[in-house]
Amino acid sequence: MGIDLPLLWAIIIGFGLMMYVIMDGFDLGIGILFPFVSTREDRDTMVNTVAPVWDGNETWLAFGGAALLAVFPLAYSVILSALYLPLILMLAGLIWRGVAFEFRFKADEAHRPFWDKAFAWGSYIATVSQGVALGAFINGFEVRERAYAGGLFDWLTPFSLFAGVGLLVSYALLGTTWLVMKTEGALQQRMRKLGQPITIALLVAIAIVSIWTPYAHAEVAGRWFSLPNLLFFAPVPVLVLLATCALLKTLGGDSHAAPFVLALLLLFLGYTGLAISLWPNIIPPSVSIWDAAAPPQSMGFTLVGALFIIPFILAYTAWSYYVFRGKVRAGEGYH
Repeated sequence: MGIDLPLLWAIIIGFGLMMYVIMDGFDLGIGILFPFVSTREDRDTMVNTVAPVWDGNETWLAFGGAALLAVFPLAYSVILSALYLPLILMLAGLIWRGVAFEFRFKADEAHRPFWDKAFAWGSYIATVSQGVALGAFINGFEVRERAYAGGLFDWLTPFSLFAGVGLLVSYALLGTTWLVMKTEGALQQRMRKLGQPITIALLVAIAIVSIWTPYAHAEVAGRWFSLPNLLFFAPVPVLVLLATCALLKTLGGDSHAAPFVLALLLLFLGYTGLAISLWPNIIPPSVSIWDAAAPPQSMGFTLVGALFIIPFILAYTAWSYYVFRGKVRAGEGYH
């Protein structure tokens, strides 16, 4: 029995995208939280918590895009053609916030507020663009003769816009819980208080999406409520409620790492729900991973490279987070 290369690559790309959501999510979340923190000292502390790792977090985004091109070229051509505008906005936001990240430390007092706003706006634009693209992906694409046949603005729907807002809330929660773990004193307490309404807002967003998605897409409803998928999906809503209650409790207590871990659990549960909803299609609503796959020789060749490079990415990522572990104090950095 041979290796199912499309399935293996779908798992690898899915893992890479999940790593990006986790690692760049709290990074973008810090920019999203900037308007809620007014003092320069607190803003500097917030940025310092991610300064050593923020650029490495986007490695997984580049990996996912390159892997999609190499192994699922049909999906790459259709998805990028359909989502050209939101993806361009996402890249512009990431570039803008990256420039602002560096310049805000070097700017004088007169120009510092401009770069703070640029950092925040870049984070908002990149996050909402990602959420809109995700919502449009769930809605599906019109494909004829192995090419995108839809319009330039087909991605712009009420559902995709709501998905953009939902991802904004998700990243804000990752940002608050990251800062609870990495800071102390008044800033940490502010993040604890801010994290509670954000958690409730995320629960509401998850509930709305969970109702809206099967209502708008009969094929998704069929996957959710048919066996054996129902057996896999049934525990997810219960786990979401339990994780939310635990997160609210830890935010109101004195735990440091637990809120961040629980926020990651909430995002992972949402990710599994998305996987169940779309599986096995990589171009919703009807093009599967096997239909969009490259020739086996290409997939096998690139798999060798991926299995070689992924351990190195994981190793240097783990090492960088280990080196810069601990709390960040205002004006002092790590300790």
